Amino acid sequence: MPYTYPPAAPSLSGDVLSINRFLANPTLVARRLRTLAEQRFISDALLTQRMQAQGGSVLYETGESIYTDTAPDGVSPGAEYPRTAVSHGTASLAKTTKWGSDVEVTDEAISRQLINPVDRAFEKLVNHMVKTVDSVAMSAINSAITQTTACLAPWNGSGSSPQILRDVVRAKANIAALNQGFEPDTLVVDDATYANFLSDTAIAGLLPREQTNTPVQTGSYLVVAGLRVLVSPNVQNGGTSGAIALVADSRALGGMADENLGGPGYVSANGVGVQAKTIRQDEADKWLLRARRVTVPIVLEPSAAWKITGVANVNGS
Repeated sequence: MPYTYPPAAPSLSGDVLSINRFLANPTLVARRLRTLAEQRFISDALLTQRMQAQGGSVLYETGESIYTDTAPDGVSPGAEYPRTAVSHGTASLAKTTKWGSDVEVTDEAISRQLINPVDRAFEKLVNHMVKTVDSVAMSAINSAITQTTACLAPWNGSGSSPQILRDVVRAKANIAALNQGFEPDTLVVDDATYANFLSDTAIAGLLPREQTNTPVQTGSYLVVAGLRVLVSPNVQNGGTSGAIALVADSRALGGMADENLGGPGYVSANGVGVQAKTIRQDEADKWLLRARRVTVPIVLEPSAAWKITGVANVNGS
């Protein structure tokens, strides 16, 4: 399914009775958790394929060619067709990890602050889960992708004039030149790099001038050279070469392998792999809000992405 990044922020209000009814309904809680999670999970927007892990692990293949082992040959009249083998990718096995945490919300907090403590609890649960899962996913992506090109000039303008658009389309062209059927559709940068990207005069000069809803005016994310620009603080730094920008074909790069552990009271937030559960503890007059995700990021096609290094100086300014 397509991911909107980010969608509009959700809202919920009501009296104490309706809030408790909400917490007692796992389906409503899962929907709420999904709405929050969809705003934040960049790993799901970049690794779009959905896989089911069985027994705590998933078997997958990487780097499979789209061609047969040998090229077609000329066939004489009445002759047999030459046979060719079809090689498979490298087999790998990945183990899932259960990420999760609980947050307590007391009856006193709900009575005095209504939905606010519930909202804050869900937001903090999701925020920390996103930070953890996205960090793991981006680390896996960064380790798997070895194709790199240094930018022509730092994007922050610390050297000669930045050539951001040329750097991006060069990386896109490098992926297409592999002739493996990849079609790059996403550019991922961190917040500081995106600020340099958006404020670059060459990029701004190419945007429509007659419209009032351009990213320069609204702050919405750009679409450049057919690439949607996504921003994540979990894009890893390039060490001495500076920050990294990542160009990728999100439809081919890989996916998230989620495992459904089941269990009474758990409801899955379909689409983002998050499972939710609310536990009423009458002996202490409080609710226990739980969010978990059992998953592992899988990079199926490392060649479907290209890293642009040195887009900022070492300290990321």
